[in-house]
Amino acid sequence: MPSRIRISSRGALAAAGLTAVLGTAVAPATAAPATDDVALHLTAPATMVVYNADEGGKAVKSDFVVPVEVTGDGTPARNIKVVVDASGLEGIARVTKGGYGNCTGQGWVYTCMYGTMKDDSEANAPFDILGVDGVQPGDSGTVTYTAGADNVAPVTGTTRMIIGGPTLNAPAKEEAVSGVEPGKPEPVTPRFANLTRFTAKRGVALQVKVSDELTLTKRHSNCYYAGSSPTSAWCTFPTKAAPGTAYRTSSPLTFTAAPGKLTGRVSYSWSSAPQKPGDHTVRGTGAPLTLTGTADRGFGGGEGVLKVETTEQADYEPVTATVRGRVGDTVKVRLGVRDLSPGRLMSDETLGRFEVVPPEGTTVTSIPYTFEDSGGDWACKRPDKSGGAFVCEIGDALFSEGEDGTTTIDFHVRIDRQVPGARGTIRTYNPFDRTPGNDTAVIPVQASPALPHRPFLRPATWAAIGAGAVGVVVLVTAYRRRRGRPGEAG
Repeated sequence: MPSRIRISSRGALAAAGLTAVLGTAVAPATAAPATDDVALHLTAPATMVVYNADEGGKAVKSDFVVPVEVTGDGTPARNIKVVVDASGLEGIARVTKGGYGNCTGQGWVYTCMYGTMKDDSEANAPFDILGVDGVQPGDSGTVTYTAGADNVAPVTGTTRMIIGGPTLNAPAKEEAVSGVEPGKPEPVTPRFANLTRFTAKRGVALQVKVSDELTLTKRHSNCYYAGSSPTSAWCTFPTKAAPGTAYRTSSPLTFTAAPGKLTGRVSYSWSSAPQKPGDHTVRGTGAPLTLTGTADRGFGGGEGVLKVETTEQADYEPVTATVRGRVGDTVKVRLGVRDLSPGRLMSDETLGRFEVVPPEGTTVTSIPYTFEDSGGDWACKRPDKSGGAFVCEIGDALFSEGEDGTTTIDFHVRIDRQVPGARGTIRTYNPFDRTPGNDTAVIPVQASPALPHRPFLRPATWAAIGAGAVGVVVLVTAYRRRRGRPGEAG
């Protein structure tokens, strides 16, 4: 079970409780401190859509939280607790043990312990909310909660929970577009279907989001955008979508990919409870976007997705080197890839790899690596049979790109014999390399014959030579001593 949320600012606190907020006003609660030193504030939403009518008894929601903020001169509020009474939901929902944080209870009443805090904020989710069958859009109930502490007078707040209109479905399958030129507007046409038995009596709303590699074009007067270079837009339509109908926007929205970006993502969702997000403050100035009927085919998802691939590439070329030494030597050969850009690969899954086939007459004895406090002998996957390729996945944590744009590692290669004309190969790959002509390079070999005395350089040979030398010295010494004894014939 996840722990309760600690929040460091009022802004973050509000965000924690606004996951499914219908209104942005906070609950009508006023602080009444026992002294002037410390005060409690409840900042849960005043209203929220608890679930949609068509979900009925299948709905399970865990996103209702009760945030508490302590303000004052630094005096702590001791032993804070919040008692949450959900009896006002009877007939539209049930509650059950769940949520998160230090909360206990049963039936309709739950108590959450917040401990002692000063100039801080924290939120707990007291329970899970379960849907019931037979509800209608607009049905509502109220949850009441009271916060208190040993040295602070209690404060009370309420949240009105509303049953939402019909769930609106986006296309079930993800779509994709390729060949998008950075800087050139690209269209996307959101669409939805109402597959429920309820009418969207309050109209519908569309929210479009793009990944950071993309930017939405600010245009339509019935759309609000988040910032001057927006990655999110919110549009509202008066269309009261009836059961069994499907719609699309009458003209596309547009987005633009930034230079150097390889991919991006557009997602959108529809709502039958229109309420503008608070951070969407820039209104479009062009003609309003409208809806038009479309075929009711392929719907069933909660979110429409368009995957974007641009014309940019991430051009790789091999980093190669010569296997140089004498027969019998084991040498280091640094191999890898050089990223020529202009696109930058960010995902481990798309960083690609390089493959090395060693030259004939050589053996790769190891590709050692170190990672954090450990290491090993094989940074790359070894081939299943002789003559195969060593495969090095550069998305692996063992590899890292240098300041010069290269990702390389030392291959330890033993030169077994001289093979005239022998050479290995290194080949690079990533899914966004659109210049295949520079993906492969050779690994040359310059192998010299072994030195004639090389066999005598082995430790056992040196030991034998040493023992022989010692024997000679002993014999010479003994001979000289015999010749030097007095009285003996010369």
